[in-house]
Amino acid sequence: MAGARRKSPGITPEILLRAYSIGLFPMAESADDPEIFWVEPDVRGVLPLDDRFHVSKSLRKTIRQKPFDIRFNSAFDAVMTACAQETADRPSTWINETIRTLYSALHRMGHAHSVEAWDGDELVGGLYGVSLGSAFFGESMFSRRTDASKACLVHLVEHLKRQHFTLLDTQFTTEHLKTFGALDVPKTDYALMLAAAMESPHLKF
Repeated sequence: MAGARRKSPGITPEILLRAYSIGLFPMAESADDPEIFWVEPDVRGVLPLDDRFHVSKSLRKTIRQKPFDIRFNSAFDAVMTACAQETADRPSTWINETIRTLYSALHRMGHAHSVEAWDGDELVGGLYGVSLGSAFFGESMFSRRTDASKACLVHLVEHLKRQHFTLLDTQFTTEHLKTFGALDVPKTDYALMLAAAMESPHLKF
């Protein structure tokens, strides 16, 4: 993992928001490890909130068919729980109990949000992240149906654009995110993008 890592002996929701405002985010080594450390990548993942955001024709077709009921902030804790679960593709997780408690507090404060894909009464996909200024910091996503998390991501981007957000931070890029147009941004360039987003009043999500 490229970038600085700094141990954090104690953390509050207010400290967490301050960390995001200067380019840091927390992780744990594993779900069972109570320790948290700060991460500041040398290269940051960013999804563009303009025409560079790419949705494949097949995914657009799927979304038009509306296979999922997309909801916002109706099951934040359930989304975090699902993101923290180990799967065949994700045998370990960095989301420990401390992180879950902190982000649940941020949700109650209006700074952490979930986008959910529902099939009837079943939660089948989702993502969550943090909003601050005109930035949204994506944290994690999960999917129990084909294209469920992808549909959530597309709806998130559309929502952020409507609300005039200027930055969608993905922390790192993956091959999956690069299919949507995710960019690798050097830390110095990211700092300028982040500073501009922090100058904005906190936008309503």
